[in-house]
Amino acid sequence: YNPQGLSLPAVIAHVEQTGSLKGYPDADAVSNEELLEIECDVLMPCALQSQITGENVDRIRCRILAEGANGPTTLEADQVLEQRGVFVLPDILGNAGGVTVSYFEWVQNTQEFAWTLEETNDRLHKMLSEAFRRTLLRSQRDGLDMRTAALIEGIDRVAQAKLLRGVFP
Repeated sequence: YNPQGLSLPAVIAHVEQTGSLKGYPDADAVSNEELLEIECDVLMPCALQSQITGENVDRIRCRILAEGANGPTTLEADQVLEQRGVFVLPDILGNAGGVTVSYFEWVQNTQEFAWTLEETNDRLHKMLSEAFRRTLLRSQRDGLDMRTAALIEGIDRVAQAKLLRGVFP
């Protein structure tokens, strides 16, 4: 950690030379737990489940929590973050890129054609931006936290698709 920030080219060069971040000279080593508690604008827990809990949520100091892992925030911590006004981008949106691109691969395979990287990124950006917009709108309109809004939005979209296809009477 370096409060002035890290030089990405220097970090990359160090990792290429040594194989890890260990011993990087322009920063202090911090544990995973300490890293979560450093004051920041955006905190992105992207590796493990249940990292922000009732035990450490009071020490989390971010304005935005963007979940990149599956379930990095416990329900207890979620409630505290909401009370404190921390904007939570829930995992269902924050890490949806991988599964969305997997869907794109399936579509391309069934149609026996390939999109360029630019086309794939453009489609991904449009799809995720629209999902975020719908979720934020539902959250604001219905007075819901983003996680609840995202879940309701997802369930509603599945129900509407099933109705359109005639699966439900």
